[in-house]
Amino acid sequence: MASFNKVILLGNLTRDPEVRYTPKGSAVADIGLAVNRVYSTEAGEKREEVTFVDVTLWGRTAEIAGEYLKKGRPVLIEGRLQLDSWDDKQSGQKRSKLKVVGESMQLIGSRPGGAAEGGGGDEEMSGASRSSSSTRSSAPPPKAAASEPDDDEIPF
Repeated sequence: MASFNKVILLGNLTRDPEVRYTPKGSAVADIGLAVNRVYSTEAGEKREEVTFVDVTLWGRTAEIAGEYLKKGRPVLIEGRLQLDSWDDKQSGQKRSKLKVVGESMQLIGSRPGGAAEGGGGDEEMSGASRSSSSTRSSAPPPKAAASEPDDDEIPF
């Protein structure tokens, strides 16, 4: 039987990231994400519900989260669901928690501090999108050569 485990979340951080390192030196960051849903009741009343999700990031993605993310900052996370189970030492009961293991992260919005950090205030950051080993280039995309007269083509 086929299976598929993929989660895409866009929300705001509920707390500053907690970055720590494993004994072998791998970075691990735990973040809390608040994801909002706005809907209307049958009576036409608008309601909002918030879901709080715990996310664990690994490697370079965790380090980038610790460096750039702060409480309240919007972020897009792609990852997978993981169920953690353990025995509660106080009550002796079996406990479990569903969380997201982030496989990629995209920072949303402008840089804090605007132009003071070398970029425009409206520049979007996508520091760790797609893989934990990717790096962000601050150079603008290459411009089309002036010798190309094709004005009808849209450069994507």
